[in-house]
Parts: sequence; structure tokens; C-alpha cells
Amino acid sequence: MCRGGILVVPPFAEELNKSRRVISCTARRLAAHGWFVLQIDLHGCGDSAGDFADARWQTWRADVALAAKWFAARNIRLSWLWGIRLGAILATDALPQQAMPPGLLFWQPVTSGKQYLAQFLRLKATERRLAQDGDATTTASLRAQLAAGETLEIGGYLLHPELAHAIEAATLAVPAGYRGEICWIEIADAEGRALSPAAQATIERLQAQGCRLQTRTVSAAAFWQAVEIEDCPALTESTVRMLAAAHPEDAR
Repeated sequence: MCRGGILVVPPFAEELNKSRRVISCTARRLAAHGWFVLQIDLHGCGDSAGDFADARWQTWRADVALAAKWFAARNIRLSWLWGIRLGAILATDALPQQAMPPGLLFWQPVTSGKQYLAQFLRLKATERRLAQDGDATTTASLRAQLAAGETLEIGGYLLHPELAHAIEAATLAVPAGYRGEICWIEIADAEGRALSPAAQATIERLQAQGCRLQTRTVSAAAFWQAVEIEDCPALTESTVRMLAAAHPEDAR
């Protein structure tokens, strides 16, 4: 029997390529436990139509909404949106409006789009300084270029200013009255370590809204930024256990 559907909301840019293996391995394990897992490539990414320069936040929201309708058309209840890194913010922003909203499964979620964009722009500033000794490029100057309507090439990805501005304005938040469960997993140097301060602050805000949360840290590789493609069996098993605990009636 199908426990329900899980929709993967993928990470951003090169983090997606670094994450594909561990996502796929976990999706197979979840499928073996009765979940129907749908992986999608957002517009301009992977095997989807368009180029990355065509990507827009509102288009990605529409992609998530379309995937949610795909479950509904097949009479599969969408139980979880599985957001990885920046995909966690997109998942909360694209939560479908329905009587029983899906739960949220987060892997190493980004909580501030502004901070995330700054880190991404820092890659470009560092690249220019290394390529041209004495180059004065800063994240501030790159933001000025975006504000002027320029598209920036960063790590092989063409970042359109509209997408950059949308990311910068985004934060991890759920709609008022949201009552779905949230499963939050972070990577740490040892299992059971405290969550990051940014995570703690966001979790406290969500709990104040009345959200129900499970949180966990696992000892695993930071797969989204590793040089080599990583396996993270501890993360996979922790995910399977958390979802089983969130739905104890399904574990019988």
C-alpha cells in the first residue's frame, strides 16, 4: 500500500549536481518503505526545458504546483515536500493550498535567501581575484551589476537579476495557520550535536506559530559542497526513520 507521495524540491545550481546521488539513493529507500517519490528538475535545470539564464523564482513555484497536481491527478495524497538546501525555502513558498497541507522534510535548509545569495556571489568575487591578481570585485559590486539588470556568470551558471532578487528576498517561513509536520535534518560532525544557531532561531519562530517539528543532526558528508560525489547512508536512514515516526500508523 502506498503511504503517500513525496515531492523533491531540489537544491540550487551546482549543489543539485552534488546532491543527485544521495537524493536518488534516499528516494529508492523511501520507495521500498511504501512512499511514492517524485523527483523533478525545475525550469532551466537538469533535463528540464530552458537554460539556467531563463530560470525565475515564480516559474519554479509553478513547477512545484504542477508537480503537486500530478499527484492529485493520480489520486496519491501529497504527504511531504522534501526541500534540500535552497529548495527548503522554495517548498515553503510553494506550499499547495489544500485542506490537508503536506508536511515539510528539510535537508540542511537555507533559512535566509539574502545570506545564501551573498555566499553565491562570493564565489564570483573570489574567482575574479584568482584569475586577475588585484581584481577589486566585491559582492557589493556584483550586486550593483545585478541591480543594473546584468546577468552574471557564476560557476558556469548564468544568474538572471530577477532570480537573484527573488532569492535575496526569500526566507524560510510557513503560512499563518500551517499545521503540517516539519522534519528538519542537518549535517554535523557528530550525531546528536546541536543544530546551527540560524536553524535554532528559525525553529523557535516556527514553533511559536504552532508548527510541530522533529529535528535531528546526523554525522555525514556535506554532500552538497563535496569535491567528489558522496554517499550518505546515515542521512538516508535517519530520513526513513523520521518519516516513519511522523506517521506511526503507517509503520504497522
